[in-house]
Amino acid sequence: MMQNKVFSLLGLAMRGHRVVSGELQTLEAIKKGTAVLVILAEDASENTRKLFTDKCSFYEVDVVTYGTKEQLGRAIGKDERSSVGICDEGLAKAVVDKMQTEQ
Repeated sequence: MMQNKVFSLLGLAMRGHRVVSGELQTLEAIKKGTAVLVILAEDASENTRKLFTDKCSFYEVDVVTYGTKEQLGRAIGKDERSSVGICDEGLAKAVVDKMQTEQ
């Protein structure tokens, strides 16, 4: 049930234009410093995981793995997405808090 709250927050962030999705847009946001949190799908390929964890480590951006590509895409009203970047500190903190209370 808490998972729905995480995805609801992603939808809220998308409506507020505080989300980037897809590999190219997310990488660009990481490099520009606008991404505060990157969410990777659990079923993302190993190459995608390595690419994002390396970039996030270098640019000091938090990265978490959560949900499937289908769930991430549906949460933001798009097709399947392997990566989603949140560009708002408050929303990123709320998403991380919801993920932690789920465990």
